[in-house]
Amino acid sequence: MNIMKFRPLFFVISCSLLLISSFSIWKWGFKQSIDFSGGTVWEFQTTADIQKTFLENNVDIISLNNQTVKFKSINQEEKLMLESSFKKADPNFQELRFETLGPSLGKELMQKTVAAIILSSLFLLLFIGSKFKDFSFGASAILAMFHDAFILIGAFSILGHFFGAELDALFVTALLTTLSASTHDTIVTFDRIRELKRKNIKVEWLPLANQAVSEVIVRSINNSMTIIFMLLALVALGGETTRWFATALLIGVVSGTYSSVAVAIPLVLFWKGRKKH
Repeated sequence: MNIMKFRPLFFVISCSLLLISSFSIWKWGFKQSIDFSGGTVWEFQTTADIQKTFLENNVDIISLNNQTVKFKSINQEEKLMLESSFKKADPNFQELRFETLGPSLGKELMQKTVAAIILSSLFLLLFIGSKFKDFSFGASAILAMFHDAFILIGAFSILGHFFGAELDALFVTALLTTLSASTHDTIVTFDRIRELKRKNIKVEWLPLANQAVSEVIVRSINNSMTIIFMLLALVALGGETTRWFATALLIGVVSGTYSSVAVAIPLVLFWKGRKKH
């Protein structure tokens, strides 16, 4: 299987996805949950008119989903006023959840996420480079990982603009999981290339890469499909709180499976080609 002959096509596909992601981030940005922007989420059971009650108490609603309301932080007195209004309109009013997060905590979460990505990238670069005794493998794995992360971030910019998907703590979890899964698939293929190179030291890198991909691609796709089917079920049938989390994981798994062959290996071949000149 000479799959590496499609490297120009892979390049076009990846560049197109990255450009679309960049455009979406620049044009529409993100729809942030209170995990990042700060605010309050209030979930309750009531038959009262929610929008009318908030309007009467001069509290602006950020988003309303069934009986879960997100709005800017309020003090205890304002909360009691809202509760009083709800109970007046509906004596059976029942509070299920009330959470408030300040903007500083959201900023701290973002900073820790960025720091975690940078540190993990440095450690992976050193680890893969030392294990393979070739830092071109480490650099290629890291670039493929960033490729997947950027596509996932761009996808949620698009989903946020058209479907209301929000960036929250679960998205951060899905993003870090995507980085891990992407690197895992890539290293499996890299390891096979290394084994083949030990046995056939005089063989060029291109045929070695094609052989390695031919030997691992079926296992990699089958492994990914088992995860994809489960995530599709969660997206289609899961609750509102897990749907976007499952969607993020689904995008990450598909992108990671693609990049392990179509991004990471072509990058290694690119570095190897440059060493010859």
